[in-house]
Amino acid sequence: MKKILLLGSGELGKEFVIAAKRAGQYVIACDRYAGAPAMQVADECEVFNMLDGDMLENVVNKHRPDIIVPEIEAIRTERLFDIEKRGIQVVPSAKAVNFTMNRKAIRDLAAKELGLKTAKYFYAKTLDELKEYAAIIGFPCVVKPLMSSSGHGQTVAKTPDDLENSFNEAMAGSRGDVKEIIIEEFIHFDSEFTLLTVTQKDGPTLFCPPIGHVQKSGDYRESWQPFAINEDDLNEARRMADAVTKALTGAGIWGVEFFLTRDKGVIFSELSPRPHDTGMVTLGHTLNLNEFELHFRAVMGLPIPAIHLEHAGASAVVLAKEEAAHEPEYNLIDALKEDRTRIRIFGKQQQHVNRRMGVVLCYGNINDDTTYLRDKAKRLAETIIK
Repeated sequence: MKKILLLGSGELGKEFVIAAKRAGQYVIACDRYAGAPAMQVADECEVFNMLDGDMLENVVNKHRPDIIVPEIEAIRTERLFDIEKRGIQVVPSAKAVNFTMNRKAIRDLAAKELGLKTAKYFYAKTLDELKEYAAIIGFPCVVKPLMSSSGHGQTVAKTPDDLENSFNEAMAGSRGDVKEIIIEEFIHFDSEFTLLTVTQKDGPTLFCPPIGHVQKSGDYRESWQPFAINEDDLNEARRMADAVTKALTGAGIWGVEFFLTRDKGVIFSELSPRPHDTGMVTLGHTLNLNEFELHFRAVMGLPIPAIHLEHAGASAVVLAKEEAAHEPEYNLIDALKEDRTRIRIFGKQQQHVNRRMGVVLCYGNINDDTTYLRDKAKRLAETIIK
């Protein structure tokens, strides 16, 4: 049995804990607030600010874990280098976590060091710098914090008049003490997709079938698998995912996001060194192993003989409709009347407008029309919260 310290206890962490507990492991779930989703299924929990390096060190020293699994961005990631040197496994690696928690590091690695195709971009610390670079990139342009998650602080500036609001939103949405933003070329893409990539300790890098997804304000709303893509574009995405994960090192699952365009082909967008929110569609029996089981096996160095598609599937998020200091009243009856439907309620104890509270998963035969499954999942998701 291994002792695993989970840094961040949201819905993705919860599913990872379930996978670990099914295999008999011991998990300590950490977050900044009590009662977070993963804490509800873990052996122990710790509540503290993970941006406080001393508090992070204290928790590590207290529990002496074998493995540290980061689930969120807001961590004092540079401390993980020293922790890793002490013989504690950091997932996928301290280097990977440190790079990918900051858009500046990962974008420079992808574009400048590895030569991957990305959107044009600049960094800005002031509104004047943002205005200067926006004039070069043109409008519309995308403005994001360097450190954030779930689309917090991300806006699209359509005209110069939008820049001040975009700057303020990005600064307010920034996590941690990084007060710098990134301005990107707006890619007129045909679609977006995620390529879940599994790096192993003692085995080849594996790729899941690509996952199509739709985001709103930078946050995932729906995803489906399989995603239709031609072989040349898929091979190019695999090549880029393989290059960037090898450069970052370590074992685990990575959510590598791409734009797909008619004129420029596949463009690298972002990367997460952990299970990806769009990959929750795999909880609906699309694969022989869902993304959390794959992550767990890779982390533990357990064999993954193959990854293959078993069903077509779609996911749609359940969103809170109000601000409230309690859980909503959930209606599970209507959705569960329909065959091949699954619901996951995350167990978040407070509501914020458009906060993800759960997900509806619909699946069918391997060659079923994903458009039908997507429509079904979105329709049922609307019935869950009254």
